[in-house]
Amino acid sequence: MMAEITQPLIHPWFVAVWPGMGHVAISAGYYLISKLDMQMIAEFAPQELFDVEYTNVHQGIIQAPRLPRSRCFLWRDPKQKHDLILFIGEAQVPAGKQAFCHSLMQFAKRLGVERVITFAAMATQMHPEGTSRVFCAATSPELLEELTHRGIRILEEGRIGGLNGILLGEAAALGLPGACLLGEMPHIFAHISFPGGSLAVLNGFMAMADVTINLDELVQQAEQLGRKLGEVLAQVEGAIEANSEEQPLDDEVKLPRLPEPKLSPRDEDRLFRMFAEAETDRSKAFELKQELDRLSVFSDYEDQFLDLFKKSDDSTAS
Repeated sequence: MMAEITQPLIHPWFVAVWPGMGHVAISAGYYLISKLDMQMIAEFAPQELFDVEYTNVHQGIIQAPRLPRSRCFLWRDPKQKHDLILFIGEAQVPAGKQAFCHSLMQFAKRLGVERVITFAAMATQMHPEGTSRVFCAATSPELLEELTHRGIRILEEGRIGGLNGILLGEAAALGLPGACLLGEMPHIFAHISFPGGSLAVLNGFMAMADVTINLDELVQQAEQLGRKLGEVLAQVEGAIEANSEEQPLDDEVKLPRLPEPKLSPRDEDRLFRMFAEAETDRSKAFELKQELDRLSVFSDYEDQFLDLFKKSDDSTAS
């Protein structure tokens, strides 16, 4: 299903994100949606991409199965340089990856897309309190040179797993230049959302696309989490050192676990108010996402969150 686009797009670029290590890519995508006030323009039928693998149970009641959604959002550049189309996939397709990426790139070509960008994470030995770097790989030497001139480091050797890399291969096959921006994150915390990596990706993207985005909220979030993870790492290293001296490990020294999603009535009321505020002021959407992440319930509210960015004009054309 695709919303009717009444005005031609201006030199559009296509950005694609999926879940992955540290939620680096998809968190950067959600930040773009929030800060650029993007509007949903298309959704791909999940029945053609996914199969039901489980059913959720809530308070003993079996819920109707829900398939991952794949949606596109649009931002029109007020400078009239490059409109942006952002694709967000809630999950990577389990089979037929190349065929799906080929179809997605054909869709992009029909919209006149001139460049394709994917976001990804790169796990390294970095300290969690350090500043994440952004690396790049591109489909042509010319584009790679352009990115290095904008201060982005080259990923000399390696592998880009999943759809983040496959999509760029299909883009190149269709004659679309493309690049992957990879945000650095500490490998020992790959299971935890790491906003520092998302921040690095968006800084690289702003330099690449000449787009201005207020990153203050993401900077604050990255600094706070970096300090917390640094403290955890120091405790773990101290415990390992003590254990090497044949002292027992402190049972309380553990890597952090995400809390079980459980909302109090106060939390539910606060989320209700925050959703209401975000409906009238889209700049508050990322603040809402931060709260959903803090409560570990974003997956439960993801549809409602992305519905904030649906076009007000509901006229559609298939």
